[in-house]
Formats: sequence, C-alpha cells, structure tokens
Amino acid sequence: MNIIGKKYWYFLFSLIIIIPGLISLILFGLNPSIEFTGGSRITFAFPKELSVSKISTVKSVFEQNKIKVATIEKSGSEVFVRSGPVDQKQDILITSQMKNKLGDFKQAQYETVGPTIGSETTLNAIKALIIASILIVFYITWSFRSVPKPTNSFRFGVCAIIALIHDVLVLLGFFSIFGHFFGVEADSLFVTAVLTVIGFSVHDTIVVFDRIRENLRRIGGDDFTEVVNNSILQTLDRSLNTSLTVVLVLVALLLFGGETIRWFVVALLIGIVSGTYSSIFNASPLLVVWQEIIQKRTKR
Repeated sequence: MNIIGKKYWYFLFSLIIIIPGLISLILFGLNPSIEFTGGSRITFAFPKELSVSKISTVKSVFEQNKIKVATIEKSGSEVFVRSGPVDQKQDILITSQMKNKLGDFKQAQYETVGPTIGSETTLNAIKALIIASILIVFYITWSFRSVPKPTNSFRFGVCAIIALIHDVLVLLGFFSIFGHFFGVEADSLFVTAVLTVIGFSVHDTIVVFDRIRENLRRIGGDDFTEVVNNSILQTLDRSLNTSLTVVLVLVALLLFGGETIRWFVVALLIGIVSGTYSSIFNASPLLVVWQEIIQKRTKR
C-alpha cells in the first residue's frame, strides 16, 4: 500500500473537508454560548409539550420585561431559553407572568453569566489553545532531538502542529455550520473537546513518528520516502484499532448519554476521526514533502 505515493490526493481530500468550514467560519463564525458572550440560560419543564403559539408566548413575556431573547428551543416538554442577562428579581417576575399565561410548570435550570466574565472566559480559552500548541512543538522537538538524518526534530514538531491545526479547523468548521443551521452553541465543553482532540491527535501522530525514528536508526534514510511509508503501514493497525475503540464508546454515549453532553460527544467524534486521518495521511507525508523540497534545493 503506497500511502506516500498518493499523498497529494490525501491533502486534496483534507482541503475539500476544511474549505466549507472555513467559508462558514468567515461568513457566520461560531455560535458562542452565554459563557463567552454573557447572558442567561433558563430551562422550563412543562407538564406536556408546548405548541408553537405557546412558545411565542414565552418569548413575548421576556420581551415585555425588556430582555432580548437569542434562541428558544424545545425538547419534548422542556423549553430552553437563551437571552440577555436576567437577574433573580426579573427571573421571579418572568416565571410568575408565564404561570399566569401558561399554567403551572417547573424551572429546571437558571444560569447567568456577566459580559465581563464571558470575555475573560473567551480569552482564557484562546490562551489555552495557543499555549498547548507551543508546548507540543517544544516537547516533540526535544523528544525527537536524536532522530537520524536526513530529517531533524524540528520538522517533526512543525508537521505535528500542522496536522493538529488541520483537526482544529475541521472541528471549528463543522461547529460553525452546526451553529448557523441548527443553533448549536460553542460552550466550555466545546473548548474541552478541542483540547482533548489536540491531545489525541498529537498522541496518534507521535506513534507514527516514533516508528519512523526507529526505522531511520535501523536501516538508515537513503530512501526516506520508503522508510516513512513502511513506518505508516507498520503502525496503521494500531492507530485504527485505538481510534475505533474510542469511537465505539463515543457512539454509545451519543445514543444513551443524554441531551446535555450530546454536542460534546459529537465534537469528540469528529475530532477523533479527523485526528486519526491527519496522523496517518497528513503528518507523515508532510515530512516527505519537506524532505523532497530540501533535496531539490540541494541539487540546484
């Protein structure tokens, strides 16, 4: 199986997956939750499912109290309202007015985040992603410092980060599309999923890179392309089996885990599949492309 020989086809496939998401990110961006923008999230549990007209009544009660409603969703007999900040007095008043118009119900959840805390959370999330990426480059460069020629440890670190960026862009692109068309929010669990995917992607990439280093020590790097291709094939079963076991667990969680973690699990599923693909078909082929460019320059 000549994976390296078809490397540009794999790169093209990655672009086909990433470009729609990038366009969505540019046009629509992500749909941030109140944890990042500030606001309130309130869940009302009714005895039975509400009709469309009664959902409109819920919205009108909020607007009468001069509170902007961002989204209203329902799942069975539960109604999820995302709005501007609602303090406790307003919450009591809104609940009372809704009971007068819609009958008795329970408030299952009430959460409010101020805009200052929201902006701080956003900054911390960005910092976490940047710091994690920088530390990964340093770690891989140091860990692979004794790799034999014709390559070097810095290239391993850079190629791992490029594969990592691929996975993050895939995940962000999908959730930008989900957010625009299905109202899916990017919350703190989404940031957790992104960081988890980063860790998994790098872990899977290092397995392949480590085999490349071993083969370079054992047989030398006269035919670097063949060494990389053989290394990928030798670790292919392990990578696929490891990912498959994780995917099976995530599918079970998606089916039986409940509403609150559904999109967190979806994010992990997308990230794990993308991370497995990029580790095999992007990261190692990039090493070969880099080496080919250097060889051409040397010949010139």
